[in-house]
Amino acid sequence: MIDAAIISNRTITPDGIKKSAVLIKNGKIADVLDELPEGDFPVTNVGDNVLMPGIVDPHVHINEPGRTSWEGFDTATKAAIAGGITSLVEMPLNASPVTTTVNAFEEKIKAAQGKLHTNCGFWGGIVPGNEKEIEPLIEKGVLGFKAFLTHSGIDEFPNVTEEDLRKAMPIIAKYGLALLVHCELSDNEQPATSNNRLYQNYLASRPKQWEDDAIALMIRLCEEFNCRTHIVHLSSADSIEQIARAKQKGLPLTVETAQHYLYFNAEDIRDGCTEYKCAPPIREKENNERLWQALKAGIIDFVATDHSPAPPAMKELVSGDFMKAWGGISSIQFALPVLWTAAKKHNCKLEEMAKWLCEKPALLPQLMSKGYIAKGKDADFVVWSPEKSFSVTENIIYHKHKITPYLNEELYGVVEQTWLCGQKIVDEGKFLHLNKGSILYHE
Repeated sequence: MIDAAIISNRTITPDGIKKSAVLIKNGKIADVLDELPEGDFPVTNVGDNVLMPGIVDPHVHINEPGRTSWEGFDTATKAAIAGGITSLVEMPLNASPVTTTVNAFEEKIKAAQGKLHTNCGFWGGIVPGNEKEIEPLIEKGVLGFKAFLTHSGIDEFPNVTEEDLRKAMPIIAKYGLALLVHCELSDNEQPATSNNRLYQNYLASRPKQWEDDAIALMIRLCEEFNCRTHIVHLSSADSIEQIARAKQKGLPLTVETAQHYLYFNAEDIRDGCTEYKCAPPIREKENNERLWQALKAGIIDFVATDHSPAPPAMKELVSGDFMKAWGGISSIQFALPVLWTAAKKHNCKLEEMAKWLCEKPALLPQLMSKGYIAKGKDADFVVWSPEKSFSVTENIIYHKHKITPYLNEELYGVVEQTWLCGQKIVDEGKFLHLNKGSILYHE
């Protein structure tokens, strides 16, 4: 007996876009058929709206426990599910304690209880000297590990050196998990900045060379240890060639970029507008066009938000000081429309959206039951209209602080419904059910 069915004229399946009836049973996709079978079960017909797998975002900072004034599970996962994200993976560094020990991981799990409106897994952290925690964290269920090659912004989460990685990577490789790396190798040649309000001065302070050198190091270690290595938020297009070569060699290397690198350009960022500050920085239009080409060519695997909120005072909105402001962009609710608005201008197809937001990001944390609309997969869906647009206003934002560079942007791609585990959770901007998210563990 089927529990429910969804019909769409534009269902994104592994075989392309087609009119389909997706049958749901016990939170799973029971079948995907051309026609609706007879039977007594509720049917939701979404017409010409796109039926896509639920979005997977493996790069989110929620900051709980310990820094809940920055965000928190309740607000972050509400914003996620409103935006069609049915699974996310939370980063280890902005909570307090940071997730570099089993005890800290257990605290985080406890903090998440009763506050998850979407599915949520966790990355563990690699910091100098915690290699003995790696296996216990894996046994507890972390989905992989994150490390920084430059200061993370959080003193309790110091960056690693090559020596630290040489201890960690063989252990991570043994379990087939991924090591996610923030790739910037800073040097001591900090350019003197006479005016910290100038965006160009901030951009010059984090040159592409920092990324390129760090990525070269990670490619070398990836090959040496055969450890799944993932470059987070690529912003330097100068690294595309070395990434392409590494992939041609068959190295287990994957790469993401973020929506803000594809949507904004440095030339358009006004001085003092610190809501645009992130690290690595948003670069020039020419650079960002090359990121688009690499994404379309499959050299960049997928797009993740790197949702990284902070209290308004930390963003230095009054002073406009780019050097002092917290580097992070809040965007989790708008992952789909931001990408689609920019993708439309680059003549991208709807199927590519499913690849970049669902299929490929699900592979990084090995969420093998997510990312596709196919028999046996989880019944997590987003229903959206590519033709409709909306304006980002504070009153529609669910994450804790309303600071975002997308404020007042006109975006295409309205999320009409979000389904989680076979149940409609969000419908036309209204929450029908809350606290339906589960913790995703490494199996």
